[in-house]
Amino acid sequence: MNPKIKWLRNQLDALKLEGMLVTNPVNVRYLTGLDAEGFLILAPKATMFVTDSRYIEAVNSTLTIDDEIIAYDRRELTKYDYEGFFMTCENIGFEENYVTYADYHKYLQKYQVSLVETEGLIEKQRILKEDDEIDLIRKACLITTKSFDYVINNIEYGMTEKDIAFMIEKEFVKNGADGLAFDSIVASGKNSSMPHAVPTDRIIEPGDIIQFDIGAKYKGYCSDFSRVVFVEELNPSLKDAYLFVKEQQKLLAENLKDGANIKEVIKERDLDFEKEKYDIYHAFGHGVGLEIHEDPVLRDNVDTILKEKTVIAIEPGVYDPGRFGIRIEDTFLVGKNGSEPLTNYSKDFKIIHLK
Repeated sequence: MNPKIKWLRNQLDALKLEGMLVTNPVNVRYLTGLDAEGFLILAPKATMFVTDSRYIEAVNSTLTIDDEIIAYDRRELTKYDYEGFFMTCENIGFEENYVTYADYHKYLQKYQVSLVETEGLIEKQRILKEDDEIDLIRKACLITTKSFDYVINNIEYGMTEKDIAFMIEKEFVKNGADGLAFDSIVASGKNSSMPHAVPTDRIIEPGDIIQFDIGAKYKGYCSDFSRVVFVEELNPSLKDAYLFVKEQQKLLAENLKDGANIKEVIKERDLDFEKEKYDIYHAFGHGVGLEIHEDPVLRDNVDTILKEKTVIAIEPGVYDPGRFGIRIEDTFLVGKNGSEPLTNYSKDFKIIHLK
């Protein structure tokens, strides 16, 4: 049997649930490896993936006997098949954040079953990465840094933020990525003060800083990476802010390790920001995996113990609205003695020259 399905069935047994509907597409992919529109039914004696005619051939070519998953074309799955599943169960787990209000009432009224919230059961399991998942994230990270290095050394006079963002996506694909893990942030000059700036038609100019926040996706798994580069010259007024961010990331990486309490680690960094009179605009990081933002979130209100083999992005940043923003971010693997950077790229001052 598929080991992830086996794990989930054991969890359902412990919760005294007789079946489950898995409707979050990311969780479906995590459990089955299938990247197709549809949902999963864990019935007492069968596991069914329900899709439609556009995907059924590809799904059947992916599944193996060992998966013990039966694919159904939703047009051929009659209401009696559904009723047969529900009528043999009294308590069915469901993903409360991924079932519509209309479907919820249909299950209650038509099939008269007890629907039980599973409270992020699968998402919590996804926090701890298996070795094969870590390997895929490493590859996504390697693609990201390799592509970034090419792009920053090939920016030409007259190029805009949009031009550079497009070049990043092309390099990702050229280097083997599925595509973008998220829309790239390329923010130059004063645009860099917006943490989630959208690339514009602003032309890169000498004296600018450029804030990059980019990530490739490889076989479904994401990377997250941020750097600031200086165009033609290093702006001396930004050196202190840059070095502060760099030091904060180093301290976070050293202390976010197996057994660390996220709340306590982040509180220490909050004090440093307060001392330097920097406002905190966003969390210091987040989990990374099949989604670019997963649990855990690195905030001072998250009372969670980190565990080895968690993958996190650590991203401290300082912002002066209307002037500049500096964020340094890497994807890290949590270990026993600290966090190992998977996006292994220099954090020294980087001056680029336009071609």
